Amino acid sequence: MENYILSTDRVNIHYTEIGKAHTTLVFVHGWLGNTNWWNSQEDFFKDSYNIVKIDLGGHGKSERSRKKWTATQYADDIKTVVNQIKSTDIILIGHSMSGAYVVQAALDLPQVKALILIDTLKDLDQVFTPEQAEQYMFHFYRNDFKSAVEEIMPSYLFVDETPVYIKEQLQSEFLLNDYELAINALKPLYEMDLQKMSKQIDIPVRGILSDAQPVEINNNTKYFKDYHGVIIKGTGHYPMLEKPQEFNSLLNTVLKELKLQQ
Repeated sequence: MENYILSTDRVNIHYTEIGKAHTTLVFVHGWLGNTNWWNSQEDFFKDSYNIVKIDLGGHGKSERSRKKWTATQYADDIKTVVNQIKSTDIILIGHSMSGAYVVQAALDLPQVKALILIDTLKDLDQVFTPEQAEQYMFHFYRNDFKSAVEEIMPSYLFVDETPVYIKEQLQSEFLLNDYELAINALKPLYEMDLQKMSKQIDIPVRGILSDAQPVEINNNTKYFKDYHGVIIKGTGHYPMLEKPQEFNSLLNTVLKELKLQQ
């Protein structure tokens, strides 16, 4: 079912909900993404869980009228939707930049029982500063966003095994946005103190991580009290799209390990 709700800054947030199981899986896309990124997961898990997919403000079918882009506002988007859901057992699943935002949102949501982070927060000892984001990303987005999407980003986002149609789909989706929105949408990530925030998380945190970029699972245990990560091989930054069957199997294993009632 398609739904809309106003976030705390009065931006209309789009989300979908299907299923009537006890436990709810809430999927949150990454940068310039949308609810459709999780369609395979919805199909796979809808008979066992209640499935909610969120379009963050400025993304997908949510309004693009946001004026102030902050991590707190993204977290509020998530909290606003979660507080609409009639479920006391919720698992937040965040991909890429949204891994950080589900962490922040969970601090104010007692009904959230676990977090699952998809190819994100792969080494909390590594801090990427706003200055580095400007130098290595935003500068290129301003100069020529189309060229950055087509020529620079693929080496960071994709691997040889990434299906061509997935590359083309994602690049086309990215280019529906202008450079200003692309920068505004991502900038809050590099203004967060994720190390401090992660130490406040008392619930289990699990990662499903691509091996395309370095992973330091042990470093995350310095911050999260209960953390474990599993590797999915031969995918880029979008394992749920690149290898959906293998990804769903891994996610199913992680969910069963968490032992929450379905």
